[in-house]
Amino acid sequence: MNLHEPVDPNKPFDELTPEEKMRLEHIKMYEKHKGHESMHMEMVLILFVTLIIAQIVLVEWKKRHYRSYSLMTLLALWIIPFVLSLRSQYWRFIFFWLIFSCITGLVMRKAMRKPISGTTPRLVYKWFYFIYKLSYGLGIIGYIVMMFTFFGVNFIFNQPPHTWMDVGLLFVFYGLYYGVLGRDISEICADKMACHVGYYTPKGIPTRHLERNVCAVCGNQLLTDVNESGVIENTYKLTCDHVFHEFCIRGWCIVGKKQTCPYCKEKVDLKKMFCNPWERPHVLYGQLLDWIRWLVAWQPLILFIVQGINWMLGLE
Repeated sequence: MNLHEPVDPNKPFDELTPEEKMRLEHIKMYEKHKGHESMHMEMVLILFVTLIIAQIVLVEWKKRHYRSYSLMTLLALWIIPFVLSLRSQYWRFIFFWLIFSCITGLVMRKAMRKPISGTTPRLVYKWFYFIYKLSYGLGIIGYIVMMFTFFGVNFIFNQPPHTWMDVGLLFVFYGLYYGVLGRDISEICADKMACHVGYYTPKGIPTRHLERNVCAVCGNQLLTDVNESGVIENTYKLTCDHVFHEFCIRGWCIVGKKQTCPYCKEKVDLKKMFCNPWERPHVLYGQLLDWIRWLVAWQPLILFIVQGINWMLGLE
């Protein structure tokens, strides 16, 4: 399609083909910005300077006030995509966002209630572990669909490539977004639950003694020994000799993003803990989610600031 090919000016807009409409929009855009090369260079310079300054501010904020940084990042991550979807009328995203928010809100309420119920930690970890696995699966499916598109598998089913690519990108977006959001909220719940159980404090010594055969994450009794194979769940021992339900300590380390013992705060060797090669990608995936968080939460705000600067300076 030649975008510079002229369009019949006497032809009504409603009778134009999609290609002619795109060509007409391109011509209007070209005429509007013709001769504005210096202005565009100024806008690009403003964008780069704003990105650099914003990155420095965010890094320093994270170093000096990590808790407020994490809280604001979580709020931005939770609210900004919803607001943008409302503006663009993306009803499918809004529907899934409301379902996720309602269920997660109920789970958070149980996690922050004091005194905490003995079944709450498992319920919380199961929900966020499900979100974690689901996001991982959606990302893999989206990646496979995009790879199939690159290799032309879509033509076997008589489907245009852009349709399959859109589906793949949609799966990847949902997987990454809810994976990041669930990971951040689970960290808050992990802190609150451990403090309420009484075996963990963010600053210092536990508030009560850990009894023998009791899990320091959920506070429930351990039913099997470390070397025994459990019917429902196995028991896992860290290098500090403290023992836990395997599901609890995995949720603590993977879902809750903790790398210390919940009781004595000794460093956890994740490589030793996740020796199975099928489990190692989950740890790497968690690091990917940490990077995506910045992209989803702060990039829209930075671009909004850039648009505001351009508007105040009269740049288009």
